[in-house]
Amino acid sequence: MILSDNRILEEIEKGTIRLVPYDRECLGSNSYDVHLGKWLATYREHILDAKKHNEIEQFEIPAEGFVLYPHIFYLGVTLEYTETHSHVPFLEGKSSTGRLGIDIHATAGKGDVGFCGHWTLEISVKQPVKVYPGMPVGQLIYFNVEGETAIKYNEKKNAKYSGQPDKPVESMMWKNVF
Repeated sequence: MILSDNRILEEIEKGTIRLVPYDRECLGSNSYDVHLGKWLATYREHILDAKKHNEIEQFEIPAEGFVLYPHIFYLGVTLEYTETHSHVPFLEGKSSTGRLGIDIHATAGKGDVGFCGHWTLEISVKQPVKVYPGMPVGQLIYFNVEGETAIKYNEKKNAKYSGQPDKPVESMMWKNVF
């Protein structure tokens, strides 16, 4: 079941959902709007290797905007720092973002109970489009969890993305054994 605006407010009050910065105007009837942070990144190498630590180059989006191009994969970050201690957060693109041809995630739209940090965005575009720091890009939707959670994400020893900073984080696939 998806939380309503009133339930999201109750959870914020209880401290089970945290959004920083928080703006009441960003709360929809069943979601919270998140914004593009000021940092983007691209991978240094053209060919990525799933068993290797693929390094990224980070750069700040200027106030006058930055043009994203098709066939270049960008990592972005949400402006908002989030914590979700009792619910499963889902990040989806806003319809206005999608209508500009911007996809904000390839596969990682679901968070885990206990996720704390900024969300890294997996950005691709259909045609060139200029983006700006602070522009609305997505919305967080919160789902109830059935049953008790044995180990929250922020308590796992092998949680590769816990406490993500306000800059994009590259893939940590190379830490897996396969």
